[in-house]
Amino acid sequence: MSKDLKIAFLASRARMAQAALAELSAAYGQSTPQEADVIVALGGDGFMLSTLHETQPLDRPVYGMNRGTVGFLMNEYSADGLMARLTAAEEAQINPLRMKARRATGETIEALAINEVSLLRAGPQAAKLRIHVDGKLRMQELVCDGALLCTPAGSTAYNYSAHGPILPIGADVLAMTAVAAFRPRRWRGALLNKSSNVIFEVVDPDHRPVMADADSVSVNNVTHVEISSAQDVTHRILFDPGHGLEERLLREQFV
Repeated sequence: MSKDLKIAFLASRARMAQAALAELSAAYGQSTPQEADVIVALGGDGFMLSTLHETQPLDRPVYGMNRGTVGFLMNEYSADGLMARLTAAEEAQINPLRMKARRATGETIEALAINEVSLLRAGPQAAKLRIHVDGKLRMQELVCDGALLCTPAGSTAYNYSAHGPILPIGADVLAMTAVAAFRPRRWRGALLNKSSNVIFEVVDPDHRPVMADADSVSVNNVTHVEISSAQDVTHRILFDPGHGLEERLLREQFV
């Protein structure tokens, strides 16, 4: 990457992020995302995800600096030496998931998810889900609080909290994980090929309503959710050398 970079600084509304935006844009200048060579996102992981989604059509690499809480997708914040850090940064390329969620009304909502697509019960009763993989019925009935399908990049997020596996960033697999599975009791989930097409069918949606969520795009009263890897879409994320996604995923497993 060139040492003479045009940078677009984007920041969340948090006070720390706004202060960083003022400091960095004064020091390095400010370009629009359309003009920039690289986009620098200032905030937490949630802001990083929204930045990746919003700037995806521009095909610009995004370098995050943590001005939020978790910061798994972010680099450490420093106002010094940013040009050198951007020039030396390592790029990780990830494909999101594509969700097609059909409501009881027949309306279909599409969204992309960098981390995971999750289905969650939306009422007092547990959800009942039927699972198809590549056109074949794999589970007649999963009774649970929910279920999710995640990418390797998202495997340390909600998936890990639900006791799902951490996936190496280069692995061509997706993880399917149940949330509080009741039947089959304590079902451990499944690892699927990245090219798999998954359909969650909601059983008895009138009495057991379910919502679907793709990186905070929420769809209520779903009856049918189809998920596949959007291999035609690539997000480019920059990390400081030695602190990329592969290293972070390994580190999480040896804490």
